[in-house]
This record gives sequence, C-alpha cells and structure tokens, in this order.
Amino acid sequence: MELAAKACPFLRNSTPSALRSLSQRPAKTAMAPNGLVHMAQQCPVMGKAMTVQARSAMMAGGCPASAGARHFSASAVKSKPAKSQVLSYASAISSNDIKASVQHELHKANPAPGAACPFKPVVPVSHVAPTAGKTFDYEAIYEAELDKKHHDKSYRFFNNINRLAQRFPRAHTAKIEDEVTVWCSNDYLGMSKNPVVVETMKATLSKYGAGAGGTRNIAGNGALHLELEEELASLHRKPAALVFSSCYVANDATLSTLAQKLPNCVILSDAMNHASMIQGIKHSGVKKMIFRHNDTAHLEELLQTLDPSIPKIIAFETVYSMSGTIGKVNDICRLAKKYGAITFLDEVHAVGMYGPHGAGVAEHLDFADNLNRPLDSPVKNVMDQVDIISGTLGKAFGVVGGYIAGSAALVDMIRSYAPGFIFTTSLPPAIVAGAAASIRYLRNSPHERIGQHTNTRTLKAHLAALDIPVVPNPSHIVPVLVGDAEICKAASDELLRSHNIYVQSINYPTVPRGEERLRITPTPGHTEEMMGHLVRSLESVWQRNGLKRTTEWKATGGRAGVVEGAVDPAPIWTDAQLSLSSQVLGATKPLVGQTLGESLTRHASVAQL
Repeated sequence: MELAAKACPFLRNSTPSALRSLSQRPAKTAMAPNGLVHMAQQCPVMGKAMTVQARSAMMAGGCPASAGARHFSASAVKSKPAKSQVLSYASAISSNDIKASVQHELHKANPAPGAACPFKPVVPVSHVAPTAGKTFDYEAIYEAELDKKHHDKSYRFFNNINRLAQRFPRAHTAKIEDEVTVWCSNDYLGMSKNPVVVETMKATLSKYGAGAGGTRNIAGNGALHLELEEELASLHRKPAALVFSSCYVANDATLSTLAQKLPNCVILSDAMNHASMIQGIKHSGVKKMIFRHNDTAHLEELLQTLDPSIPKIIAFETVYSMSGTIGKVNDICRLAKKYGAITFLDEVHAVGMYGPHGAGVAEHLDFADNLNRPLDSPVKNVMDQVDIISGTLGKAFGVVGGYIAGSAALVDMIRSYAPGFIFTTSLPPAIVAGAAASIRYLRNSPHERIGQHTNTRTLKAHLAALDIPVVPNPSHIVPVLVGDAEICKAASDELLRSHNIYVQSINYPTVPRGEERLRITPTPGHTEEMMGHLVRSLESVWQRNGLKRTTEWKATGGRAGVVEGAVDPAPIWTDAQLSLSSQVLGATKPLVGQTLGESLTRHASVAQL
C-alpha cells in the first residue's frame, strides 16, 4: 500500500528482501503465522486496523478462507471475542481486506514524516554497515547466508555418486564396494557409455590431446567443432548452429545479446522457464512480460498490448524438466506469426528423446512427415516455424556442452557479439567428436528412445497402482510429489541408505516451496528387476513415514497438478511410435547406418505412425 509505505518508517526503511525474509520467519507467538504479521500486530496503526477488520469478520460469521481457519456460528460470536481469537483472525486477513482500515487509521493518526516508530527497520545481516574502526566481517555474511538455507531446509547436499561406465545405471558411493542404482540421471539414454561414443572420444583424445588450447578465436576452432555445428544445424533443419560450453551459457548469452540488439525489444517468458533463460532475460536489461505456464490465452493477451512494430521474443521450453509438462509449440508459433514475434525454444530435455531422429518435440509433432523427409523438402512443418532452438549435448546425447540453431545471420551475430561465447575456452576436441558421434547414432537408432519411454510408462503405471503421487505429464519425467523440503530430503536419504537407490530430492528454488519432489528418470538400461526394487522401496518409504498418497492430496485440495479431476495426459509417444502395436512388435534394433524410416516401415506404414 503506497500510503502505508510513505507514512510508516518501518516499511519505508526496511528493504524488500528483509521484509520477505521476515515473512518467512516463524513468529514468536502462535497468534501470527510469521514474523512480519507479528510485527504488524504490535504496530499502533496496522495492529488496530487488523483488529477492527478481524472483529468485523468474526461478528459477520465470516472467516478468511486463505487462513484455513474454522467457521464460527452466529451464536459463537454474540459475546465480545477474546483478544487471542481476534489476533488469530487478524493474522489471516489479506492485505485487500484491511486496506481501507489501514488508510482510515493512518488518516486519523496523521503521522508526520519521520515520526517515531516503535520498531527498528529490519535490515538483513548482509546490509549491516561495518562498525566504525573495525574491518568488515566477510565470514559472518557467508555464515548468515548459509544459515538461511539451513533454516528453510533448502540447503543442498551433494551425494558422492560415481557412475560405472560398463554397468550404468549402477554406481558406487564414496566407498567403491558400496553400489547403488541411479534413478535420477539426465543421461537419459545411457549414451555416455555407448561404445560408438566412447571409442570415438578415445581415438580423438589420442590424436588431438586433452584440451582445445583456447577460445574459438584463439587456437580453439578446429574441424571437429565445425563438423559438430553442421551436424546440429542438419538435425534441426536450420541453416546454422553454434556450440557453447553449456546450454546454460547458450541460453544466457543468446537471449541477452539478441534482446540488446533489437531496439525496444520485449521478451515474453513462460513462468516456468529455466534459470538460464531467466538469467539471460535479466542480463539483457529489456522489458519482460511473464505469461502463465503454458497459458496461450494469457500470452495472447500480453501480445495484444504491444505495438506491432516493436520486436518481440517469445521464450519457452518443450519439456519442462521438473514437472514433465510439454510446451504448446504449435500454438505459440501461431501467435508469434500473428503478432510479429520470433520464438526462442529450449529443447534441452527433449533433444535425443523425441522425434524420429531425436531432434526434439518440435520434430516429434510431425513424426510421420519427418520420418523420411529429405533435407531439401519445400514442405514447412512445426520445427521450421521455430526461429531459434537451443539444446544440450550433456543429457540424452551423453557428453557435455550446449548450442543454438537458427538462421545464418542470427548465429553469426551471436558468434560475433556474445561474451559468453567469445571469451570462453572452446570445448575439447574429444568432447565435440563424441557429441557428433552420439547425434549421428541417435538419428539412426530409435531403440534407446523406445526403451526409455517404455520404461517410463511402466513405472508410472506401477506407482499409480500404489497411489503414490506422480505429477501428471505426457513426457519421460516421473516427478513423485512429497510436498515438504525436510521430508523429501529424508526420503531421498532413506532410499540411498536403506535400499541402495539414488534419487535426489528437488526443493526450492528449483521447484516452488511446498512442491518438493523426488524426480525419477528411467533409462533403457533399467531392468525389470531394478524397477521392481524401486517400486517396493518407494512403497516402503511411503508406508514407514506416512507420506501423502494421491487420494490424500486430492482430498485436501491437491498440489502441483495432483488434484481432484485431473486427467493424466496421453504420452506424447504413441503406441505405434513406440513399436508397441501389433504391427510393430517385431521391430528390431536398427543397424548403425540404417535409417529410422527403414527400420519402422518394415512393420508399419507411415500412416499408422
């Protein structure tokens, strides 16, 4: 409230981050949900306004729904309510409910600028000025920041997991003899151990050595880098591609550089976009507009507010890695064309995993058309409508690195201006050779994709039968909802300690608070025996700790998509595409060099796919 902020020294002198921190701190009394509300209750102006509003609500028999408090009957409030009851109500009332009361009390009090306030402004430790004559205590700041992470249970513990190349998804922990099964790797297809990839990297390492020798501008640009970029451009059917040290860098560098070069540019960003995209948007310094996740109606509303002549970038993803939801590529490309925007599509968790050649979801949406489509085909499909595609070499392709693909002029401009590309040491020759080998292999082999998505379907079915809550989605991600940071970490620890299963807990800021989860990612290498052990172990953890089941989440209002009436979306891979229909059951793993079309059309027509 602007009036309150101007008149109240406490609000005026406290930083937003400090107030946010106070709102997340437990109160010293049970009458307030957090420290900020407790402070407000003590204020002679705000406290009185909250009390007046609370009494009115109680006498009317109402109850702030947002607080989840009990409803009171008329007979229960005939007498004057106790102070503790009023404070409980006051703590639950929203800012909109008390806005008028606060303004009324402020006008009555008519405090002068700089009037005395009973509270000192809240200043976080990191903003405390050093005591005169003493040097600044840097270590105290570090410890204070870490204490905050420990306090809200978002502190991250990294497990010592050493994947065994010849036996992945098996790995050993700190002790070589202690082996576990990894169920949360982003090496989705196990390509990091693929013989074609490994042998290519060995040969390249022997020939060209360990490092690149410098940036692409200084000794770090070789034939293998150019070959990889040609392979990526061909995969996405774009004129050019550019390789970065990681896709975090690719997203950050491309979005920030591109937006800065487009005059008066506006970026429209999906609310669930990855941190790398958010960082790139921040670094650009341009205006941003955030549309609700996958809500194309909201996106169009925002686009309608912008002048057609203003350059616009719509930034979104295909597979959102923590929820498994899939972006509406068709609809967003249609809106981009309608309103004169360009699209930036992050396919990080989709490349290698979707499409007849592993180019991602954009290719998958035209599966049949892309099955045997020649590179020079004049027919335009979904992937052709996307202006810029970013992807990674470090997940399904099993190596490391990131890239963008787009028009030749766009790629050359980013190459020439993006600091994240220009001033970074180039990827080593062995890495780029291994990545190119992996891409070529997966363009010709559907076997790994079929195995991964089949295992995903099977695991989701097993967990659904046990009423273990999985955030519904059509992709290869299996997010198991826990809903509490501390409990989620404990569940992960128990799986590792008692069942020799490694599944990392996911908490804030990767997911919103209250939506903590175990993120499971099956691979083609997980056997039926491994899956059975995982399912039994999860059931044991759920039973022993009394964790919420799907039906319990739904009965209490639901969370993270696990809600009453939610329908599990159909998997993006159809039965025919996975070779599960009777026409394709006889399909065998294709030989290296045999195209996907040659492999699948032996058993089913393109029309059936």
